[in-house]
This record gives sequence, structure tokens and C-alpha cells, in this order.
Amino acid sequence: MPGSFGKCYDPSGSQFGIPTYPWRYAPKGLATRRQLRARGLRPGGQPIAAQVLRPRYRRGPLTAHLYRIDRAKPVRPMTAAKWRALAKAMLARRTCPVCRADAGYVIPGSLGMCVPCAYPDDEQRAA
Repeated sequence: MPGSFGKCYDPSGSQFGIPTYPWRYAPKGLATRRQLRARGLRPGGQPIAAQVLRPRYRRGPLTAHLYRIDRAKPVRPMTAAKWRALAKAMLARRTCPVCRADAGYVIPGSLGMCVPCAYPDDEQRAA
């Protein structure tokens, strides 16, 4: 097979240890985690059935693991405790560590604080 397609095509698994297919050439019945999630499924502890490789210039290939759709299990529903924990975590991401106020948005990691605390002089000029 010509080019990078041939480097990523190993349906027997002799080269990579598991069946390997080029990007967008996975056989029917296999899906990535994201594709399973879009269908309301999860891998459910099953082993990786195959992989998809996408070659890149000057770097290693991108790899996506594939799972069998027929062995996938439904996604577990969110419990009340999980919803509370998620709300608490999101509140922590919105709370400024300097002024302790809820900023109403997720605090940028690059600033580490809300925008008014990071740029106090800009507020005085705008007023």
C-alpha cells in the first residue's frame, strides 16, 4: 500500500500488537470512546479491540483506541450526589482567590484571579 496508508494498515495486529487501521477506515462495529458516548454508551471494562492511527509530519501518529459496540454498556446516570459535587467544583472554578467573589465565569488559569483583580487600573480609567 502506498504512502502513510500502508504504514497504518495492520488488520492482523502483527506489527502493533492489536489490529490497526488508518484514520477513517475503521471497520463497522468498532467505535472510539467519544463515539460510544454520543450513542449513550461506555466501554464497560472491555479490552481495546483495535486502534486507528493518523500519521503526522515530524511527530508520532495520533492514536485512537476502538471498542466493540456490541459489548459496550449504557452510561450510568448522574446521581444527586454527583450533581452536587459537580456544582461545588464549578463554584470553586468561578470563585476568585483574591477577592473571594463569584466572578460569574470560570477564572482564567493564565490570570489566576478574576479580571478586575488582575487589572485594577483598567477599571479606574473606564469609569
